[in-house]
Amino acid sequence: MTTAPIKVDIWSDVQCPWCYIGKRKFEKGAELYGRPVEIEYHSFELAPDTPVDYEGDPVQYLSERKGIPVEQVHQMLERVTGIAESVGLNYNYDAVHQTNTIKAHELLHYAKAHGKQLEMKERLLKAYFIDGEHVGKSENLAKLAAEIGLDEADVLRSLNDEEYLSAVKADMAQAQAYGINGVPFYVINGKYGISGAQDSATFAAALTEASENRD
Repeated sequence: MTTAPIKVDIWSDVQCPWCYIGKRKFEKGAELYGRPVEIEYHSFELAPDTPVDYEGDPVQYLSERKGIPVEQVHQMLERVTGIAESVGLNYNYDAVHQTNTIKAHELLHYAKAHGKQLEMKERLLKAYFIDGEHVGKSENLAKLAAEIGLDEADVLRSLNDEEYLSAVKADMAQAQAYGINGVPFYVINGKYGISGAQDSATFAAALTEASENRD
């Protein structure tokens, strides 16, 4: 059997709570699978119309966007926070800055070009859900990038120049072509699609099946 890594393309958003939960479950699934896995993240904007400096909090935002009562939103967030805790993530919705994520996606493409996409993805999710950082502004993003060893000044230049905006749009177009309308979404070896934050065992089984059935 070939030992070449299984390729997994993951569409996700920095402000998607299930994407961070799914990341942990997938990591565990890959561990259970036990063979090399190559991961590449792709951009998916859940709410491209959100202002960078949205004035309200996530509760207000979700209530307005989904047209559901505030009390119901609180219950939703309580549930997702509990599930996050079960995989070792301590979401802090009281501190979350709802924002536009286009610049964060541009940064992820920059990080990919510099061999640090996976580290950048983890740092951005932590910044958004746990640390209460504002991930919509280029200056803040450049500082986060510097934390993982990227050049802060060059990141700022790249974001200001919209160097990777076309790459973000290409990811979104590919998602549309695949029929992806929610994230996280996983494409294994370019042909097996898995939607949502599945159990680790489900991911492990899918990786094993893809490995056994590849050309």
